[in-house]
Amino acid sequence: MGAEFVQFSLTPMLIGVLAAIACALPGNFLILRRQALIGDAISHVVLPGIVVAFLITGVVATLPMLVGAAGAALLAVVLIEGVRRLGGIEPGAAMGVVFTTMFAAGVLILEQSDTSSVHLDVEHALMGNLESLVWFRADGWGSLFDPVALASLPEELPRMALACALTIALTLIFWRWLKISTFDEAFARAMGIPVRAVGFGLVTVAAIAAVAAFDAVGSIIVISMFICPPAAARLMTNSLSHQVLWSVAFATLSAVAGFALAGYGPLWLGAVNAVSAAGMIATVSGVILALACVFGPHARRLGEAAANSN
Repeated sequence: MGAEFVQFSLTPMLIGVLAAIACALPGNFLILRRQALIGDAISHVVLPGIVVAFLITGVVATLPMLVGAAGAALLAVVLIEGVRRLGGIEPGAAMGVVFTTMFAAGVLILEQSDTSSVHLDVEHALMGNLESLVWFRADGWGSLFDPVALASLPEELPRMALACALTIALTLIFWRWLKISTFDEAFARAMGIPVRAVGFGLVTVAAIAAVAAFDAVGSIIVISMFICPPAAARLMTNSLSHQVLWSVAFATLSAVAGFALAGYGPLWLGAVNAVSAAGMIATVSGVILALACVFGPHARRLGEAAANSN
């Protein structure tokens, strides 16, 4: 049983946990800044950039994917500004048009491309490929100390671990700047904090997390990782540090429980086949958020504050 778990479940579960944490950390600040849909925008914009990067290089690697995602983001900014000026429409509408158009273009390019050599197709781009990221050379817990077995770990695990570690490190390093600029932008400027640079850096970190998680959970399911754990955490406390810790706990719980339920849940209900692990992780995240809305100690207070502001 232990050997089977290490071989088939340990690495995809770890990748799911790391992806959820890497997305939840910047998601906390995006939600507090009322920019939660930036995670949605990033997931739509990066898809065509990642697909084009793959077509050019022929491999699914972190650096080309990041370069492609950055190029797609730059193109999106130019297109949004062009649509806004030429069409005379408000920025939100221009963003909606550009994001959906670029995402649709990425899906069309992917459908017409030969991706038989790698796990990259429309289904995997949308819902990820978490179930297939198994550790074939593992034969038990002893493989964790076997250099030969460790060399055969799925490359997505060290990539996601690096992205998660980078996200954690940057959050800790720039904690004070993030906290002040999030709650009082004017005061942050008065203190000499580069508010625009902090905001750009936050979006950049979110983009890195989205790109790193792309192969595992896809470009759509990742949206729930940006929003649901931080939103649920916000309903649990009024302390930012406690909120971040709650979001990490919810992200970890949703990844572990979601992966387990995707494999064993259908069997418990008498079905034969498992369901999408990334989809179940998103579902569990939504259930946690719903429970936080009902039972969270600050849910009613936030609802009353929102009603009074209107």
